[in-house]
Amino acid sequence: MIPFKRISLGFYPTPLVKLESLTKLLAGPEIYIKRDDLTGLALGGNKTRKLDYFLGDAVEKGCDVLITGGAQQSNHCRQTAAAAAQYGLQCHLVLGGHQPDEFNGNLLLDKLLGAHLHFCGNLRKGEKIPEIVDELRTIGKSPYVIPYGGSNSIGTLGFVSAVEELNLQMKHKSLHFSHIVFASSSGGTQAGLMVGKSLYGLDTEILGIGIDKDEIEGLPLETFVLKLANATALKLNLEMNFHKNDIYLNNNYLGEGYGIVGEAEKEAIDFLARSEGILLDPVYTAKAMAGLIDLIRKQQFYKKDKVLFWHTGGTPALFPYASKMS
Repeated sequence: MIPFKRISLGFYPTPLVKLESLTKLLAGPEIYIKRDDLTGLALGGNKTRKLDYFLGDAVEKGCDVLITGGAQQSNHCRQTAAAAAQYGLQCHLVLGGHQPDEFNGNLLLDKLLGAHLHFCGNLRKGEKIPEIVDELRTIGKSPYVIPYGGSNSIGTLGFVSAVEELNLQMKHKSLHFSHIVFASSSGGTQAGLMVGKSLYGLDTEILGIGIDKDEIEGLPLETFVLKLANATALKLNLEMNFHKNDIYLNNNYLGEGYGIVGEAEKEAIDFLARSEGILLDPVYTAKAMAGLIDLIRKQQFYKKDKVLFWHTGGTPALFPYASKMS
């Protein structure tokens, strides 16, 4: 157990199932999926796990406002808005882009959940949060800042706990995974999986598929993940020290950039929908699945391997991309 206050916002454990049809179609390793798209908080997603710890911390500190930032179709922002609504807190979302004439996807859900929306043009990673925090404090509010993607040493605890959950499922099903593959963007999921792997003794390669060319807090993603993994281990008083060669991040599938849907992403979405009846999102999981499919086709895994794809959610983002998908 992680010794920090946690409020359980999701439906855990999320399902762990074999992708029988996809495994046969690709004729490579056995492929499994961890369904964090089914965590349940306003259509689910992996950020719910991070919010468990953020809400625990915010409530313990007596805060009355949650504030975070992200891209206009941010899954993290949508789940933050839902968590705030559930606990009677005000929510401010600091979003990239300009206010659209019509709200769709995650943006529509943000509005339905009662969030206050701030549109900031080219700034999509919460750069204007400090300014809005000051404004809230002047009117007597007590804001709690959640960083971009929920990726700090508090949010990362959610994925250390997730490894504990996965470890129990693996033991129950007598499974061992050679690799865990997932979309890596703001760093918290990857750092948490790394710490969890060491803490629970998993002999598994943690392979992040990069989906964003931009840096995090002025650092390349690999450097930020390393810094965050070590900070999380320190927070938990664990005698761990991660190094650069502990990070496996594949940036070969960035395509045309963050949020841009190309042919590889379209194929991945179609492939999984038609073979397994499972929906991917165009920004994160489609890039990660496209990477996994290509790596299998290039025979980067042994036939005997068992590969786990961690579905981080994001289904509502499909709808704003309807014209691109068709």
